[in-house]
Amino acid sequence: MANTHQRIIAHFDLDAFFVSVECLLDPSLKGKPILVGGRERGVVAACSYEARKFGIHSAMPMKQAMRLCPHATVVKGHRGEYSKYSRIVTSIIAERAPLFEKASIDEFYLDLTGMDKYFQPYQWTIDLRQEIIDKTGLPISFGLASNKMIAKIATDAAKPNGYLFIPFGREKDFLAPMTVNKIHGVGNQTWQTLQAMGITTIKQLSETSIELLERKLGKYGSDLWHKSQGIHTREVTPYHEAKSVSTENTFEENISDPERLLNELVHMTERVAHELRQDNKMAGCIAVKIRYPDFETTSRQTSIDYSFYDDELIPQAKDLFHKLWRKGTPVRLLGVRLSELTGDAIQTNLFSNVERKTELYRAIDDVKNRFGKNAISKAAGTNGSKPQRPDPHLPGRSE
Repeated sequence: MANTHQRIIAHFDLDAFFVSVECLLDPSLKGKPILVGGRERGVVAACSYEARKFGIHSAMPMKQAMRLCPHATVVKGHRGEYSKYSRIVTSIIAERAPLFEKASIDEFYLDLTGMDKYFQPYQWTIDLRQEIIDKTGLPISFGLASNKMIAKIATDAAKPNGYLFIPFGREKDFLAPMTVNKIHGVGNQTWQTLQAMGITTIKQLSETSIELLERKLGKYGSDLWHKSQGIHTREVTPYHEAKSVSTENTFEENISDPERLLNELVHMTERVAHELRQDNKMAGCIAVKIRYPDFETTSRQTSIDYSFYDDELIPQAKDLFHKLWRKGTPVRLLGVRLSELTGDAIQTNLFSNVERKTELYRAIDDVKNRFGKNAISKAAGTNGSKPQRPDPHLPGRSE
């Protein structure tokens, strides 16, 4: 049984997540080399294990991938479905795990330290994995170990659709035969430097002096040496889904003109979207709130593809407004809220044209940051009524 200082960390990773979701949507794709992403000028956002056998990997230009495997099936991808399934898995883990971190759209760390006083963590983790498979139909692998690094490497070793437990004290033995580039963060340049030093396995790395590694790699050399010993102290960062950004405008005079109301709505949506981009977060849910002169308040929300782009959020806000507003009725207050915030959905930027759009918005935000948030605004948001009392609810920020 573990002592009080020994951590128990599980790492879950949904196997070829985008591809697995596509196979749920179209079962005829199972067992085939599948490429998810844009055609021609796009890149591979994800690929099936069958496609990987041809040397294809994510972020590879689609043209190159098709040369390697001309008979591969290319699917455009359903970002909304990936968001949906990620949420389902997150909710299953949230119901069971005492502490977990959502590291990406398809990757989770669970801190099970102390659970061994009550039941067997390994069996508990096996049962949780089976529950995820039963409820989603998605393949998922896990590694269980004494720290995040070993757990993640164990997951990689267990793939596809398997699991592996590395008992406390066996970390070095587990790592020893592996090549150094199995350690997360070891890029091509570091890998080449180590090979030039005659170091290819983690065992060889563990037997090299820290002083020599620091001379060749700087402070990173010391970090690598500790990792080669199976030492990794980074903690699981608690996941909080309840975070949101919102803003509300109480008007000086009640407004019943739909054009003026929509102008305000656009302006507020741009504002909260800007806040999201500053924090490198995306939202999976948008809500609109309306308060009438008699103080009756109504709101409506909808789940969306993860986004922080004005041009994707504004139409959603307008659609909610039209469904919510009693046409012709004066409005006292209007609000917009973005919730289900996450940084992991940035992964979907591998889809075609998204990187260019992100760069465009960064340029716009740079102007806003230098000259004020109203320096650039959509044409539809330039003639709105000025609110009397802006009431921003933007966590950790002052306006």
